[in-house]
Amino acid sequence: MKVLDSVRVLEIGGLGPGPFCAMHLADLGADVISVVREAKSQATTGPLLNRGKRSVFADLKTEEGRQLVLALVAEADALIEGMRPGVMERLGLGPEDCQRINPRLVYGRMTGWGQSGPLAPRAGHDTNYAAVSGALWGCGPFDARPVSPFAVLGDIGGGAMYLMTGLLSGIVQARATGRGTVVDAAIVDGSAHMLNLMLSARQSGLVADVRGQSIHDSAPFYDTYVCADGQHITVGAIEPQFHALLLEVLGLADDPDFTGPQWDKAAWPKRRSRLAALFLAQPRAHWQALLEPTDACFGAVLSPVEAAAHPHMQARGVYTEHQGVLQAAPAPRFDGAAYEPGEACVPGAHTQAVMESLGQAGAQAVWRQRPAL
Repeated sequence: MKVLDSVRVLEIGGLGPGPFCAMHLADLGADVISVVREAKSQATTGPLLNRGKRSVFADLKTEEGRQLVLALVAEADALIEGMRPGVMERLGLGPEDCQRINPRLVYGRMTGWGQSGPLAPRAGHDTNYAAVSGALWGCGPFDARPVSPFAVLGDIGGGAMYLMTGLLSGIVQARATGRGTVVDAAIVDGSAHMLNLMLSARQSGLVADVRGQSIHDSAPFYDTYVCADGQHITVGAIEPQFHALLLEVLGLADDPDFTGPQWDKAAWPKRRSRLAALFLAQPRAHWQALLEPTDACFGAVLSPVEAAAHPHMQARGVYTEHQGVLQAAPAPRFDGAAYEPGEACVPGAHTQAVMESLGQAGAQAVWRQRPAL
């Protein structure tokens, strides 16, 4: 048993955050059927975001495709779609069409700009949404261009995770009231909402309105440094006890440049320069060996491949490789145990089985015939 074993999700296949959200739900036990359009060249391997799902081919511009979706909607708890505003309505598959058949359906709409506002009809990608929401502003040194990690800040953080929160919240309400809801999950909304911790820090003066004057882009004890081998490390010794420990381990506790108050901002540029020179003198592995066993708030900057080999990540089984594909295990954990990821199916792999089930006994049979993962 998994925590979402009782949840049925219909995904209208798309790109990025919608499929990721559906994969995450499948990781936690939801029965997810993904409806995708058949491509001219058929895939022979399953994409990672198809993990744990079943996949069905359908052309939503045809009446046959529309009827297939509506048949699946009848027994679904939630639907995920990532079209531009108005597209699903033009296909006859908008919220009113679907909730007419299933009033308890939670209809999840995943977009970058949202269902309303001047930019709602415009195209965009993860980095655009993160930029306009304010989330990209602090991503990088003050004297360099802001750069967001690919698809993480907007698509996943501000998009998929907020869509999932909305869907699960809607399902809880629907099971209590019998009434579904429409979830408008806009990446700009979620990315902005994630800034509330930073905005709280702004109230206390830790974050300024000008780049280069905040704790994350100017404090020497909360920064990223280059090592002798060109690799990078991070320190985050904000609290005084951790800051004192960092200086002690680095042999700087009695150094005149560091004996003054930790929060003396006038001293920060020189202290940062000293730390930069110190860390540049040894390779990353040296600093890992010295600082990882301490509470100095240290972390080496690792690529996903390197992270998979790190002893801590290995001990927790965070990464796995299946059929040559590196992937992270489902998260979070329940009762101390991690769930095993499902197989990533080839697009359209379950078309025949689902169609046969619908033809024999309707939508309920489709969900009951869910294969073991």
